[in-house]
Amino acid sequence: MLADLTPLIAATARWLMTAFPPDGGVIASALCEAQARQAVTVAAWLRYPTALDAGLVAMTGAGGSSRLDWITGADPAQDPETAETAWRTWVDEVVASWAADFLADPDLACRAVDALAGGEHTAAARVDFRRLRTPDEGDRRAGALLRHPDLLAPVAELHRAQLLARLDECGRAALN
Repeated sequence: MLADLTPLIAATARWLMTAFPPDGGVIASALCEAQARQAVTVAAWLRYPTALDAGLVAMTGAGGSSRLDWITGADPAQDPETAETAWRTWVDEVVASWAADFLADPDLACRAVDALAGGEHTAAARVDFRRLRTPDEGDRRAGALLRHPDLLAPVAELHRAQLLARLDECGRAALN
């Protein structure tokens, strides 16, 4: 049984939604959240691929959103909806960075989803990650800020080298 990454995934997706909000009403918000959650789930599963990895982050915590807030210019104290900050301690900077890369580059997202094949997480859950891999026009409209490469760049660039190394490692493992 894998350790539960749900708090980390929920908090990191919430952070992405707060930093890059949807454009539109309730449906746009739901579509944007689905995309953020899928990107964060793929990133979390890549970063914490085993039960041991997931258990360790569950025990130690994810690190929080302070640096991400600083990079994006967010000030949680100024926003009444995000003034309660306990959830921010579960934001994982690396996972947010990798998710930003996936949202900005669907080809990279497809590569990442493929890298999950046969892993412990995908054996436990069948998810197709359609909104992440092949977003339709409604997804793109709803997540215009969430998928904008220029806006995501400061976050995506933080840990891109580590992401590419992980994907290369997964690719080599699949060949063996």
